[in-house]
Amino acid sequence: MSWMSPSYVLQSGFNTSWTVLGKRYSLWLYREVGWEQGHNLHGQPVLFIPGNAGSSHQVRSIASSATRQYFSNPYRVSDEFASRNLKPLDFFAVEFNEDLSAFHGPTLDSEKDYTSASISYILSLYPPNTSIIVLGHSMGGIVATSLLPHPKISTIITMSTPHILPPARFDSRLDRIYSTNWDVLRNDSTPILSLCGGATDSMVPSESCILPEVEGVYRRTVFSSALEGSWTGVGHKEMVWCHQVRWRVARAALELGPVNSPRPRGQILDTWLRDGSTLPPALHTHQQTAADITLRPGQFVDLRESEKLELKSPNVKQTYLLPVPKGDASKSSSKFVLYLSQGSIPPTSPHHPLPLRATIRICQPSNEEIRCIALTPSKLKANS
Repeated sequence: MSWMSPSYVLQSGFNTSWTVLGKRYSLWLYREVGWEQGHNLHGQPVLFIPGNAGSSHQVRSIASSATRQYFSNPYRVSDEFASRNLKPLDFFAVEFNEDLSAFHGPTLDSEKDYTSASISYILSLYPPNTSIIVLGHSMGGIVATSLLPHPKISTIITMSTPHILPPARFDSRLDRIYSTNWDVLRNDSTPILSLCGGATDSMVPSESCILPEVEGVYRRTVFSSALEGSWTGVGHKEMVWCHQVRWRVARAALELGPVNSPRPRGQILDTWLRDGSTLPPALHTHQQTAADITLRPGQFVDLRESEKLELKSPNVKQTYLLPVPKGDASKSSSKFVLYLSQGSIPPTSPHHPLPLRATIRICQPSNEEIRCIALTPSKLKANS
């Protein structure tokens, strides 16, 4: 179940002085009622582009999730984000009045022109060095891709977008748009991730949603059936509000805000929107930067080899030493498995992490002290 309290603020300043399409379409700012103060802009801009017969209101699920992740309680920034000086997100959405962009090339061109002008207007409200994250659903992903190359678009995430072939070929202009987009996908350096619903999506065939693999350029295709924490197919319309998908898209956007180059942006996308086949890049960074710790008598609980560690209501910071049986540490079949319920192992965590956090280290005695270094896992799975 997804809870939200949506409101939409018309951007009346974005009118025909910015684009001749100002009377045909409109631009809206999303605000979560009761969670953030007023309509003032205070964060990283994100633009949502709806698809064929879509609505600007479809932004609400992802935008609401981003707000309720950033604020632990109404008007109170979560400690996790406050400690890192991360900004909230300002979600804008274009309204195309349910135009049928999948069947008419000129309509798709109009949407592109209006969206391009929308980005110029949005960025005029922010400091000069501000970039924007773009989310596109269905044909909105085609519009988003057609905006490239663009110096101010930092990242594009598409959802249920038919990148390879148009849903219907009724005019030559659609073919031209797709041909131009294909060149962009193969040459532009902007990170692009495509989320696909798979067989459950009855509107976009799976093979049409796949991005080309380009050496040295971030292009990822992730099916929701493999998306960690989702593990199921997602319907075409449901892609924007399925909770297991929307909170990860929102979290990735929150983390992308302060990043200013393509490579680390791709690493963030791989951390929060990955198929689980590899460890998240952020984990390696976390292990490399994790400082060694030294334990002295009285600073840990030493368990016997036969004891089982089971924490039902942990409420204090505590270190436990679990013995490794002699002779087993060097065997390839020897594994240590940790199950953590309603908690997290940094840096990947569930949507609503409880205070419980576990860090795994390997320790060796040194004189009267015990030195411990971070242990890199071979597998990390986060359930939804």
